Amino acid sequence: MKAIVQERFGPPDVLELVDTDLPEVGPDEVLLQVRAAALNPYDWHILRGDPRIARLMGGVGLTRPKARVAGVDVAGRVEAVGANVGGLRQSDEVFGFCRGAFAEGRRHRDVRPGA
Repeated sequence: MKAIVQERFGPPDVLELVDTDLPEVGPDEVLLQVRAAALNPYDWHILRGDPRIARLMGGVGLTRPKARVAGVDVAGRVEAVGANVGGLRQSDEVFGFCRGAFAEGRRHRDVRPGA
C-alpha cells in the first residue's frame, strides 16, 4: 500500500510517499480502506515536533515521530474486523480519529459508523 511517512521532525519536505506493507489486524482493531483524510493543526504540530514540551511528555516522540505514518482524521470503509470488535462489520462506512490516516489501508481501534 502507499503511505505518507515522516522519519524525522521538520518542514513538509520530510514527508515521503512510500510503498509499505498492509498492517495486520489485531483482535481489538479494524482495517480501513482510507477514502479521505484531512489535514488539521495537530498534523502541523506533529510534523514539526512542536511544542517541544510535547516531546518530553512522551506522546509525540523525543528525537523523531513515534507514528511513522502521518495524519489523524480519516473516513473510509471497513475491510477487516478483529475478533473482539463489536458494532462494526466489513464494508461499513466509518469516520474518526486514526493515527496514520495518510495511508491506503490503516488499522485502528476507535472508529464509528458514518451517518
